[in-house]
Amino acid sequence: MKLLFYPKLAWDGIRKNKRLYLPYILTCAGMVMMQYIIHYLAAMPTLDHMAGGSSTKMVLGFGVWVIAFFALAFLLYTNSFLMRRRQKEFGLYNILGMGKKYLSTVLLWETLMVYVISLVSGIICGIALSKLTELGLVRVLSGEVTYTFSVNREALLDTVWIFAVIFLLLLLKGLLSLWRMNVISLLRSENTGEKPPKANYLLGVGGVVLLGLAYYIAVSIESPLLALSWFFIAVIMVILATYMIFISGSVMLCRILQKNKRYYYQKNHFVSVSSMAFRMKRNGAGLASVCILSTMVLVMMLGASSLFFGAEDSLQARYPKSIMVYTDFVSVKENAEYTPEKVTHILEEVGEVMDSFGVQPRNEEYYLSTKVAGLLRDGRLIADRMQVNDANMNTMNSVCQVYFIPLEDYNRCMGASETLGEHEALIHCVRCRYDDASITMNDGTVWKIQKQVPEIMGSSNAAMDIIPSVFLVVNDLDEAVASLNSELDDISEDYICRPELSYGFDTDLDTEAEIQLADAIRRRVRELDYTGEGGFYSYNVESREANRADCYGTYGGILFLGSILSVVFLFATVLIIYYKQITEGYEDESRFDVMQKVGMTKKDIRKSVNSQLLTVFLLPFVTAVVHLGFAFPMVQKLLALFNLRNVTLMIVVMAVTVLVFGVFYALVYKLTSNAYYSIVSGSKE
Repeated sequence: MKLLFYPKLAWDGIRKNKRLYLPYILTCAGMVMMQYIIHYLAAMPTLDHMAGGSSTKMVLGFGVWVIAFFALAFLLYTNSFLMRRRQKEFGLYNILGMGKKYLSTVLLWETLMVYVISLVSGIICGIALSKLTELGLVRVLSGEVTYTFSVNREALLDTVWIFAVIFLLLLLKGLLSLWRMNVISLLRSENTGEKPPKANYLLGVGGVVLLGLAYYIAVSIESPLLALSWFFIAVIMVILATYMIFISGSVMLCRILQKNKRYYYQKNHFVSVSSMAFRMKRNGAGLASVCILSTMVLVMMLGASSLFFGAEDSLQARYPKSIMVYTDFVSVKENAEYTPEKVTHILEEVGEVMDSFGVQPRNEEYYLSTKVAGLLRDGRLIADRMQVNDANMNTMNSVCQVYFIPLEDYNRCMGASETLGEHEALIHCVRCRYDDASITMNDGTVWKIQKQVPEIMGSSNAAMDIIPSVFLVVNDLDEAVASLNSELDDISEDYICRPELSYGFDTDLDTEAEIQLADAIRRRVRELDYTGEGGFYSYNVESREANRADCYGTYGGILFLGSILSVVFLFATVLIIYYKQITEGYEDESRFDVMQKVGMTKKDIRKSVNSQLLTVFLLPFVTAVVHLGFAFPMVQKLLALFNLRNVTLMIVVMAVTVLVFGVFYALVYKLTSNAYYSIVSGSKE
């Protein structure tokens, strides 16, 4: 009998507090389900034989640990709501003679029961839905569907031990809280009020200043590389500022409402405002958490959905031609020049391969270029690899890749008839701006900028680089190469500027035939050998169709992972809102009971509840939408790193995301407000 006493007591505690435990268990089961599903997808063998599957597996593998760490942090946070409600019950047990040792045993059994129920139900749901999510992922990736049902043993075992560790930490946290409390504090824990934080005006002003700086960073950065560097700093600033503003702002809001006698001294507002004033510190922190989670969902879905639906735009920008052939002439210092005969030979060899396939190339484009990385600032190009590698926040905005293209090739490829004087250049910038009248090299050579050109061939090369690119069209490429090498030789033996031949064209072949043609060209170019002529030769052959599956696989995996993480964050949002309503409902129950005795009707209670909840519920949602609006320019810059520049698409995706989330948020408000009303009105026991 003694052996079963503590498990029975623990089960009675869960059953009698089902209003608190049921949402908690459902959320834990949902976390387990998501953990199993994403682990199952990351390890499913179908991806190994699917084009783009490796990229998808990498993205999903990252998501496994993201969900695990988020589940740990979130369940530690929400578990505090449960402990706060159970402390009074534990205090009564303690007065009746049950020591903390035995209370710890009850808590151990409760944690074990919740773990088993959550794990079993979560894994069953995960296994049941794993095939459905697999079919959805395969369809997103345009792969072949298989209907073989399986259970992944590795995903199952990893889910069991990950959540075993999480619940062990929850148990240790609960035991620590229990042993640190005395009987009186346990009995009074439910009625402990919250005082407004001191110096809240200073906290609020600091939050506004911090948020203003984060907004300024988001809207003022023009370089995508700098946006990537500052993104996480801006995110941390927004999170801190949101907590500071909500904690202090909620206090100031209550004070303002209390000073407004026409508003405050009404039966719809008096009870709600006065009750909020008792717990503004915790209330503000809860609202800030809801706001941050809502912002994360909105930003995540904006980025993931824009990438997926704009995948074709990104693919076309990255691969403007069906097939591109790149050849580098990397020569030793004594023989740094390429020869026109080498260029002609390469073009002839590629042409022979196309003839064997019966292909007539369209939109042909070939040109020579050379490039160098450096810092471009104050009208000077500092081609120093060490400074590029050691770039910091102050110099990151100056890092760029500089391409030199001969005027003859530019005019031929672009159908132009430009002319240049001595040491004059045309300029085109990708992911950056350059407004100076000239560029000075380290050796003193000055290139005067004749004008900016809106388009240039080779921008797809720039799309491969995460750093900005500057194209300079000059009269004599040999002069540019010699000028750069004369300076670069003093910096590093292997850091030598070299000419490159780029040749691209379109075909009318189907996907499989185009990939075969690209492979044949790659094999032919590989056979060319110039090592016996004093240099080394390298090459690269790219096919748009060969990379299509990988592109869609990566973006499809990002969308799928973003959707799963959004569901997890929505779980968290709903549970925080629910526990906030339930906890505050029990705290306000006695106040509304007194008001009912002096004449407040249930209709008046409903109006008061709506007044309070609308006041605090709209704030996180509106603030999250404002955060999203200011984050949009930075998200736009980050998506440009993926060659997505369709701003119209991003705006449409943002509008749809906000609308869908707004409908969901309204439903959550309706459900949780009913739970709060049922407690304070006494309509349910």
